[in-house]
Amino acid sequence: MSAIAGIYNINKEPIRIEHMNSMMSSLQVFPANDTRTYYKENLFLGCHMQWVTPESVFEQLPFYDRQRQLIITADAIIDNRQELFDKLNIEQSNQKKISDSQLILLAYNKWGEESPKYLVGDFAYMIWDEKKQKLFGARDFSGSRTLYYFKDNEYFAFCTAINPLLSLPYVEKRLNEQWLAEFLGIAGMIDTVDASITPFNKIDQVPPSYSISIVGNQVKLKRYCILKNECTLKLKSNEEYIEAFQDVFQQAVNSRLRTHLEVGAQLSGGLDSGSIVAFSADPLRKENKALHTFSYVPPSDFNDFTPRNLMPDETSFIRSTVEYVGGIKDHYLNFDGRDPYSEMDDFLDIMEMPYKFFENSFWLKGMFEKAHESNVGILLNGGRGNLTISWGSAIDYYSILLKKFKWLRLFQELNQYSQKAGGARLRRIPFIAKKAFPFLQEIIPSKISYSNPMLINPEFASEIDVFSKLKKHGMDESGWFSSQNIYEQRKRHFEDVFHWNASNTLATKLSLRFPLWKRDPTNDLRVVRFCLSLPEDQYVQNGLDRALIRRATESYLPDKVRLNQRIRGVQGADWVHRMSPVWTIFIEEINQLISNKTSMYYLNGQVVKNAFEKARNGVHPDYVKDPSSKVLMRSLIVHRFLRKFT
Repeated sequence: MSAIAGIYNINKEPIRIEHMNSMMSSLQVFPANDTRTYYKENLFLGCHMQWVTPESVFEQLPFYDRQRQLIITADAIIDNRQELFDKLNIEQSNQKKISDSQLILLAYNKWGEESPKYLVGDFAYMIWDEKKQKLFGARDFSGSRTLYYFKDNEYFAFCTAINPLLSLPYVEKRLNEQWLAEFLGIAGMIDTVDASITPFNKIDQVPPSYSISIVGNQVKLKRYCILKNECTLKLKSNEEYIEAFQDVFQQAVNSRLRTHLEVGAQLSGGLDSGSIVAFSADPLRKENKALHTFSYVPPSDFNDFTPRNLMPDETSFIRSTVEYVGGIKDHYLNFDGRDPYSEMDDFLDIMEMPYKFFENSFWLKGMFEKAHESNVGILLNGGRGNLTISWGSAIDYYSILLKKFKWLRLFQELNQYSQKAGGARLRRIPFIAKKAFPFLQEIIPSKISYSNPMLINPEFASEIDVFSKLKKHGMDESGWFSSQNIYEQRKRHFEDVFHWNASNTLATKLSLRFPLWKRDPTNDLRVVRFCLSLPEDQYVQNGLDRALIRRATESYLPDKVRLNQRIRGVQGADWVHRMSPVWTIFIEEINQLISNKTSMYYLNGQVVKNAFEKARNGVHPDYVKDPSSKVLMRSLIVHRFLRKFT
């Protein structure tokens, strides 16, 4: 709901007015309903307010509780309000008056540094404890909101954004080569394995699931939340599992509908976003509100080149959900004339750092623009769904059955799965066998071989020794996780904190530019814990993959969507097509990049040149599938960042 900022002069000197003004002026690039500050001697706190929830309207932040001698500035929406009311013994008559920031303050007053454990929601906040002369803050378990800080022997400063920190005269604007090495060394969508660093030296961030405390010259970071993938929930029947899931998921959805503005949702043709829309419909109807849905579709002149099992245009499935659920104002957005290359500079300004998801960048930003135009305050999204509510790969589960020699169950499942998903039952046996027994990878040939070009300059990588660090986090020198076991990957995803950073950084930065919040019920802490507690046979059974959500949405979603196991939506397949009008300019800039000594010190020159030779002859649809196709765009994003920010 806000951008927060603050300065604590460790040296006890009074805060200089120009330093406060510099930070708050830098935040004025973002729209706000109100801006307030608190200043006392060597402490300054600020808040650039965006009113999203009913309780936030006319809320005073920073807020000073004179009785408890606590001051808070917060960027937060708390979802377990009723639970906190009960635990904090807050009378019914006072509950509607209490803001989320006051709840955080009361939680800190009761539980101290343990208080973040009791909070469910999206938050980043800082509290000044006058009695203890201590600054204390925290970032929610998945880092849904950003919290950056600078610290030396004299000053501590923090902010939701990076640029206000760089505006301070004692903060040097210098590239963090460790961050860039990890960004370039990792082939996937993760930016770094160190969730505390940023692209700028001396500017760090509080990692997801961590709190921070500052007393005098000492800064302490402490992890308060660790999620374990443990099967602990034992119920009597499938029906009881479904009822329990529906209860916790409905609670998560309901708590994310809390806004005095309109409610929107990003809607594809799949299960995650469809489930969120379906579970939102009745609560919104009771409030006489319509749900705005925003769906991305390819441009009108796009020729679909993808295989039959992939679907770039999901309109028919989206319309099925819209018509079945009802009460929806649906928007279909093709963003004709927009492409990832032309919007690169603006996106770098938003992100304040390089990014990897260029294929979808322009429409992700466009969704926020269109939602803001519709007066939306909350934009629902199902980004974490693949690992929570719609977890369940049939082939991987069948490999477990094979490994445990449960032959009868395996062949029953395979038979049902082949009927639902299509294809011959026996054709899948080699894939299942290789997953069950990895040594067979070398014996049974694969039809597909994949080689990922290394984007980082090998000499730079060696100088930083980046692959030694990546190896400690399960990645090899290809930049991918070395383990192919999806259960191990899921376990690590929730136990490690760095997986969350890239996507949630994007959500925070877009919400500041377009004053609305992306909220993900599939990422609700209660939902995550519930899903991690389930036995695997709740996720795959009777030939259904993603079986939990398919069974839980019976009567919520049309069977066309709910039971679809044959066609999968794919977004971003049109990025090369969209760049056709600017391809010549794009290639010219790549040619300039190759001769830039600064950029090529960090980038793998031979890989960039090889990719350039493929691309210089013009656009071809197959270029989208070529692993080297990402090389040029990612290289150019880094090149532009280095020019703009260093």
